[in-house]
Amino acid sequence: MKKVVLGCLFCVLCIPLSSCDTDDGPNFHFTTLSVVEANVPESFQLNQSYNIEVIYRRPDSCTFFEGFDVAKPEETERNITVIGSVFTDDDACAQLTEEVSARFQFNVIFTGTYRFRFYTGQDEFGDATFLEYTVPVEDTN
Repeated sequence: MKKVVLGCLFCVLCIPLSSCDTDDGPNFHFTTLSVVEANVPESFQLNQSYNIEVIYRRPDSCTFFEGFDVAKPEETERNITVIGSVFTDDDACAQLTEEVSARFQFNVIFTGTYRFRFYTGQDEFGDATFLEYTVPVEDTN
C-alpha cells in the first residue's frame, strides 16, 4: 500500500512539471553593431592598462549591447566588433538609431605599434568596413 501511495504522489507531482513545456525556441539572436567612433590614446606605455571607449549605433529598442569580440590576427593588431542581441518576440521595436558608448580594458604587452580595426558594417559589395587607428607604444627607458 505504501508503494501505491508513493507512486501516486510521484505521478501527481511530476506530471504537471513535464506537461508545462512552453519553450518555442530562442527568442533572440546575436548581431554585429556598427562602430561610429573609438576613443583611443595617442600613445601607450608598455605594461599599462587603458580603457578604450567605443561609440556604436543601436538600431532599435529590441537590440541590446552584449560585449566585444576581439580578434588578434597579428601580435599587435586587433579587430574589434561590437556584439548585440536582438529580441525577436517583441513586435513593437521602435527605430532608434541612437549612438551608445561602451568600454573595454586593453592591456599593452608588446612594444611597437598597435593597430586597431573597429567593425563599422559592410560596403555595397558586402565587404567588411573598419575604422582604423594606430597607437605607438612609447619607450620608457
